[in-house]
Amino acid sequence: MNINYYSHIIWDWNGTLLDDIDLCLQIINNLLENRSLPIITREFYLDVFGFPVQDYYQKVGFNFDREPFESISTEFITAYEDGRSKCRLMPGARTTLETLTSNGFSQSILSASKQTYLKQAVFEYDIQSHFNSINGLDNHHAAGKFSIAKQYLMSQNHTSLLLIGDTLHDAKIASILAIDCWLIPNGHQSRHRLNSAKVPLLDSVHDIMDIILNEK
Repeated sequence: MNINYYSHIIWDWNGTLLDDIDLCLQIINNLLENRSLPIITREFYLDVFGFPVQDYYQKVGFNFDREPFESISTEFITAYEDGRSKCRLMPGARTTLETLTSNGFSQSILSASKQTYLKQAVFEYDIQSHFNSINGLDNHHAAGKFSIAKQYLMSQNHTSLLLIGDTLHDAKIASILAIDCWLIPNGHQSRHRLNSAKVPLLDSVHDIMDIILNEK
């Protein structure tokens, strides 16, 4: 893994830079419990979470014949935004962003989060200065981020880009757009699922800083 090959780093947000797994699991179990549905374990969550999240909701037990997906999604994101400020950045994330910036890398964020919520969060964690752009969706239903990824890529003049994320969705986007991808399996999907992507896996965000320093 030679990070100096790349001119621009594209970061996923949830589960990659932001450690929000426990919050998401807590909320989804509250929603299930309120509907007298069985709650799920962390292990099961990591094995079924994915995009579009509508499919994931069905896997954990929601029935869209009884209640529309949009209603459940809105209930989830309302609870998420209420609790998000209690989440922290992933260990080493802030230092890694600072190290990349100081070593001349340009960076951006590409997320399936709603744009307004995403920007607010990035500014609240005071890391906005590290990013050329912050790119999210125009809604909170998290169908996926391929459309904004394609649009963003078309606006760039970088010759070599690296996408860093925590899900198979990130790897799929990178493959379709013909850019490289590294995955970090301490986010929303398990390591054994991410192994199937056949891309480099890191143990943590902090590993990226180690790679930068070792390449000097």
